[in-house]
Amino acid sequence: MKRIGEAVRMAQGKLIVRSPDESYPDLGTDVIDENLDEVGAVVSVFGPVEQPYLSVVPDREQAALLVGAPLYARD
Repeated sequence: MKRIGEAVRMAQGKLIVRSPDESYPDLGTDVIDENLDEVGAVVSVFGPVEQPYLSVVPDREQAALLVGAPLYARD
C-alpha cells in the first residue's frame, strides 16, 4: 500500500486527489482508503508536474465524505 495523496474535492462525479510529489500511480490503479476499503480507480492525471492531481472514479455513492482523507494505491 502506497500513499498517493489527499482527496481535495469532488468535481463532475469524480474524486480529485492531490499527489504529494511527482510520483503517482498508473492509470487504472485501484485506490483504497486507510481502512483498506475500495474507493475507485485512477482515470486521469493533470496539473503541475511537481504535485499533480489525480482524477478517481469512485465506486461508492458517498465518496464526498472522503474529502480531506489520505488515499492509497493497492499494491
